Amino acid sequence: VRPADIDLAEIYDAFTYMTLVTLEDLGFCAKGEGGAFVEKGRTGLRGELPVNTDGGGLSACHPGMRGLFLLVEAVRQLRGEAGLRQVSRAGGGLPELAVASGTGGWF
Repeated sequence: VRPADIDLAEIYDAFTYMTLVTLEDLGFCAKGEGGAFVEKGRTGLRGELPVNTDGGGLSACHPGMRGLFLLVEAVRQLRGEAGLRQVSRAGGGLPELAVASGTGGWF
């Protein structure tokens, strides 16, 4: 699986910088380019790589078991059960491959 194969990413984001660093570490952009990657709108719901489609931990639910909620949101997206947050593939249809990344690894 290559970064280009991923339709959406759910990334642990206890602090704002963590999303940028994780995008770089997972190969979605080069080291030091996470800010520019996000700035260009590439991680929005209609972007090429929607990230934290539930609003992320800082908006949706940081306290508790955030890692579990990363998986829950990824599954909702893959099943087409995300409501107004639902993303679609570039050519249309439901996303087929998601990554959920916590501080201890990715699933």
